[in-house]
Amino acid sequence: MTPGNNGQGTPEDDDPFGYLYADGQARGAQPPSGGYGYPNSVSRVRTVGERQYGQQQPTAPYGQVPQQQGAYGRPHPHYAAPETLPGGGAPTPPQQPAGRGGSGRGRGPNTKGLLIGAVAVVAAVVVGIGVAMMNGDDDKKNDASADPTPTQTQSSEPSPSASNSAAGQDVELPKIDAKALRLTGTAALASDVQGAQADGGIYVGGLNQVGSSVTWTVNGIPQEGTYTLFSRFSATGEDQSMTLTVNGKVFGSKLNLGNFAHAAEGDFAKGWTETYAWPTLSEGTNTITLSCEAGDKCNVLLDQFWLKKGQVKR
Repeated sequence: MTPGNNGQGTPEDDDPFGYLYADGQARGAQPPSGGYGYPNSVSRVRTVGERQYGQQQPTAPYGQVPQQQGAYGRPHPHYAAPETLPGGGAPTPPQQPAGRGGSGRGRGPNTKGLLIGAVAVVAAVVVGIGVAMMNGDDDKKNDASADPTPTQTQSSEPSPSASNSAAGQDVELPKIDAKALRLTGTAALASDVQGAQADGGIYVGGLNQVGSSVTWTVNGIPQEGTYTLFSRFSATGEDQSMTLTVNGKVFGSKLNLGNFAHAAEGDFAKGWTETYAWPTLSEGTNTITLSCEAGDKCNVLLDQFWLKKGQVKR
């Protein structure tokens, strides 16, 4: 039989590890002489921490436990904590096991909580967008009320090009009373006849003699073109007509000074009316002269001159 029983007892009592127990040792069980067929293999039982590397380990008689060099509760003299060794560090703290309340039971991620959080984020974004859109609408309303679009009752100042191309009353052109005109011949100022609209009711009379005239020097004509020259006068009885000269050139036809009011001969207070002509004026300054020439009929009273751009009748 194998060492450890030496043939004593029954085969079932043959325990190859009997040398480890007191009853086996009493029966004479011996440990194997070799390390299971491997040279220098471990063949003796040692207490944990007993073996010292790098030096000869003491042996004890078979069946006796070698005396430990450290008392219970004291570190073995040959033991050193990892943090005291070169390159050692503090021990890694134990990780908290996954699970609710530290129960130690692992469980997967809290998908319900993540879903609730995602819904909350989406709701916050939607609310923010809604508030931004409402604020944008309010800003537009405020801007509209602060800077409204001009209405039909409001007008902006026209540009010079628009003023120059306007055909009529939008351009303010000069106007003159009779007393500001330059007089020649027998022409003279008077105010005996009622109805003149010039300042002080003053008008020009004495034009019924050849060589008499009134001249208006016009400044501020915006551009060259056709204008309408209006004249307010009084005529009675027979229709009258006089010569019109513009910038030193006789106008194509005489100025018609008819008795449009149908006033009786000599009743000048009832003969006030208007007439017009369409001369061509240059940009800037122009001279307009109304004179009594040979063959003209000049028995009129002259009140005012004024201009409008283009060919108009009123």
